[in-house]
Amino acid sequence: MKRTHHCAQLTKTDLGATVSLAGWVDSIRDQGGIIFIDLRDRQGITQVKLEPDSNADVGARAAHLKPESVVGVAGRVTLRPAGTANPNLTTGEIEVDATALELYNLSDTPPFPLDDAAGDKVNEDLRLTYRYLDLRRPKMRRNLEVRHRATKSVRDYFDAEGFIEVETPILFKSTPEGAREYLVPSRIHPGEFYALSQSPQQFKQILMVAGVERYLQIARCFRDEDLRSDRQMEFTQIDVELSFVDREGIYALFEGMLKKVWRDILGVDLPTPFPRLAFQEAMNRFGVDKPDTRFGLELVDCTEVFRKSTFKVFASAAAGGGAVKALNAKGLADITQGELAGLEEVAKSLGAKGLAFIKVEGGEWKSPIVKFFSAAEKAELTRRLDPAEGDIIFFAAAPWEKTCAILGRIRLECAALLQKRGKLSLPANQWNFLWVIDFPLMTYDEESKRFVATHHPFTSPVPEDAGLLDTEPEKVRGQHYDVVLNGMELGGGSIRIHQPALQEKIFKDVLKIPADVVESRFGYLLRAFRYGAPPHGGIAFGLDRMVALLCGTTSIRDVIAFPKTQKAQDLMTQSPTPVTAKQLRDLHIQTVLPTTT
Repeated sequence: MKRTHHCAQLTKTDLGATVSLAGWVDSIRDQGGIIFIDLRDRQGITQVKLEPDSNADVGARAAHLKPESVVGVAGRVTLRPAGTANPNLTTGEIEVDATALELYNLSDTPPFPLDDAAGDKVNEDLRLTYRYLDLRRPKMRRNLEVRHRATKSVRDYFDAEGFIEVETPILFKSTPEGAREYLVPSRIHPGEFYALSQSPQQFKQILMVAGVERYLQIARCFRDEDLRSDRQMEFTQIDVELSFVDREGIYALFEGMLKKVWRDILGVDLPTPFPRLAFQEAMNRFGVDKPDTRFGLELVDCTEVFRKSTFKVFASAAAGGGAVKALNAKGLADITQGELAGLEEVAKSLGAKGLAFIKVEGGEWKSPIVKFFSAAEKAELTRRLDPAEGDIIFFAAAPWEKTCAILGRIRLECAALLQKRGKLSLPANQWNFLWVIDFPLMTYDEESKRFVATHHPFTSPVPEDAGLLDTEPEKVRGQHYDVVLNGMELGGGSIRIHQPALQEKIFKDVLKIPADVVESRFGYLLRAFRYGAPPHGGIAFGLDRMVALLCGTTSIRDVIAFPKTQKAQDLMTQSPTPVTAKQLRDLHIQTVLPTTT
């Protein structure tokens, strides 16, 4: 039975036409000997009428039908009886009076409902075990469609900008100084391993040396990291590199891409240029380098207020080069003891010993620490924090970065509590994009007692800071930039080092990587740079995260066809699994399982 139309296509203009449809039985209704089927395909639903008494063959086959069975029907398009039209369907004014029914496949009873309202309440592990059923739900189908359209929009944009899409290898060499890798043993080279590519970073830089100038790849990448709602072990990124560009050129190019995608998918015209926020300011104001700027609750520095305070906890933090910061969670003085204990646990998980606070109730400041504050300190806190009736002020005192991290997380938790109370509204269609720039190029690692690259070792220093590389590398800013949307990092990139001497200096003199290790891991890149590397830069956008935001979901698992669980398992195929002894012998490896107690 050859299909002539899809299930959202027929309207009153097709009355009297003989048609053939195919799809899944969405529902069955028997009304006095006449059977009605809602027939569904990926486009929509058409109502089909079956009359067993007038067509014995159709009746015999209809008797076996169950929801989610796959069928084909042929018949004539007729008008639905008066008063039975469905205005919620594009096909709601017509039905197909079936003269033939073909049963392609009879379905078992699904383990959970396939409508969106009920399906959203189903345990996610069950949904992932039967992912092929979960993907039949309208919501999940729409998510895949949005992903397709967003990817096409990206490709169309960069094609118009003169980019060439190039595929780079997935099997790469191990670079253990980055995130944890997936290793692939080589059968041909015993004892040697590939690594699944974490990023096409070095290949795309070499493509710039090769003269490609404008490279694009919708790249599949792999990292052996712990999973969460916005992270998968295998993910897709929009990977771009271009030559003869500076940071301003990158900003304009990618704002244009995001503007096109949001217009194509949501019909939203994003205002550009996006705001820019230096890393230092982002941390000081929001406590994080990917701030959600849809609400205030900004951190306030109080270090100088307490530098000579009799409250030793704050004074010692200030004297030791740390910071004292405060956050006025306006309107949250009605916080419960349980909620307050929860915030304290969050602070402790980030290294705090506790969470100091002041409640403003009945015109008074209520807190065990207020008695240690002088009148001048109270006056200055009043000026800086503007406390009012019903507010609660939280404090953190520690090294600067830890102080920022503690209150940055408390800020988000307070926002959630205020939302729960209806005191803070974050509209779903509010898109606060920004660039976070001027990150430190290097970060000192206390464990290894050396500097490490804040992002990766290929980022070029800000030119006016380059002279500090030898003396104060911690003060050197990198030409790195992140795109942040509503508190989520969408992507990041940088202007790269293209001079072989500077790149070698970063490796050997600043990062203290031994010369033989530099040669074994990066020798080919340094050699390539000696053959005329142009100035270049690029960025990688998380496609999964971007599509999740476009679809209004908080989990990227909802926009990936076959994701892994938080335990890094595919429940549908039941992987990972053990392999045979022969497979291990062929790869010249043995496994040693951890002992259990």
